[in-house]
Amino acid sequence: MAESLAGRSIVLVGMMGAGKSAVGKRLAGRLGLEFRDADAEIEEAAKKTISEIFASDGEAFFRDKERRVIARLLSCEEPIVLATGGGAYMNEQTRALIAERGVSIWLKAEFDVLMRRVRRKPTRPLLQTPDPEGTLKKLIEARYPTYAQADVTVLSRDVAHETVLEDVISALDTYLKAEASNTCKPDSLA
Repeated sequence: MAESLAGRSIVLVGMMGAGKSAVGKRLAGRLGLEFRDADAEIEEAAKKTISEIFASDGEAFFRDKERRVIARLLSCEEPIVLATGGGAYMNEQTRALIAERGVSIWLKAEFDVLMRRVRRKPTRPLLQTPDPEGTLKKLIEARYPTYAQADVTVLSRDVAHETVLEDVISALDTYLKAEASNTCKPDSLA
């Protein structure tokens, strides 16, 4: 399947807690590609955690750094599997770059699944509010229409990561086959 990507990376998008990193690592291993996590790359470059960046420099600074890190990762010669942060795909420049250099996969999860998962990691800066449930609902409302622009959508649910991985591989395979059949058709002479 990696050869069907034609040098493009696979970019996982979706909300915090959707499983982008967990599934991305497994997908990279299965396809023999390198896995990269945009948030981890940002933390390494800044020598701070995401929460610390938000607290000291603000969200706008973080989003600019995120955009630049993703652009750097997608400019590499070899394709990778890239897990992005929840807000990364909301940036128009980042979406355009992902469309140009990658295949985007939205790991879509329902509110209750996301809430259960993010409660386990209390360091999510966007949920440090008096009403994390309300905040998450607002983020879902704002982001899901944009996430829906991804090339592939796969439901992330409370099952083993391997099950979601198989769903991702199947959906990606279907997408790549459809893409290949559309590009191999001869032009009409009419």
